[in-house]
Amino acid sequence: MGITRMLVLFWALWAGGLQAGSVRYQVEGRTFEGYHLAGASQQSTLVLLVHDWDGLTGYEMKRADMLAALGYRVFAADLFGVGVRPTAVEDKKRLTGALYQDRVSMRALLAGALAEATRLGGKPEKVVALGYCFGGAAVLELARSGADLKGVVSVHGGLETPAGQDYNQAKGHLLIQHGSADEAVPLTQFATLVGELERAGVKHEATSYSGAPHAFSVFGSDNYRADADAKSWRRFTEFLGEVTRG
Repeated sequence: MGITRMLVLFWALWAGGLQAGSVRYQVEGRTFEGYHLAGASQQSTLVLLVHDWDGLTGYEMKRADMLAALGYRVFAADLFGVGVRPTAVEDKKRLTGALYQDRVSMRALLAGALAEATRLGGKPEKVVALGYCFGGAAVLELARSGADLKGVVSVHGGLETPAGQDYNQAKGHLLIQHGSADEAVPLTQFATLVGELERAGVKHEATSYSGAPHAFSVFGSDNYRADADAKSWRRFTEFLGEVTRG
């Protein structure tokens, strides 16, 4: 996002009762840049949003804006670093591949983003992690790490559990939203994950959307499916209220 758009958005949201802006933070000596929004009501529920393989872009900011408009506090994390927003497929594969190969580092970056999110506001005991595509795989990694979360939501994310890992330490409820026509993440992985969650005794809900390909919620893309996106968003917002009630 350019600085002009950021400033315009900041003042527009401020005038509407929201506080918004980019936030730089440190994890293991590296600098990252997230995006934070807080509603005027100072809603205590916090959504930690994790980006797709192209980094924190306008898509995640739009989703954060939508959540803030509903009264939630949102922190969109950055797992790549300040200014690292790849556009070439080979760069996207390289950056995500490095984290897939180093799960310790991935968990450290996720934990650092969560710490920064709670530092900015919201009750740490009322956090829901949301991720799209690569971010969906990342929030499942966060769940397996045993992070104290009320809910974890993976939208058309990677679903395969790495060798040697399981969900025995996962907390809160999991919501898995998957496209039935997803060729990148086959339905066999979807079914396997459901079995893993059941065996681990993790409360979960898993939905597949008919005819929806990978990345079905990405506005303006060839894979966007308005019907599946609307259904998944509606269920997600209901889920947020359910798991953070009280």
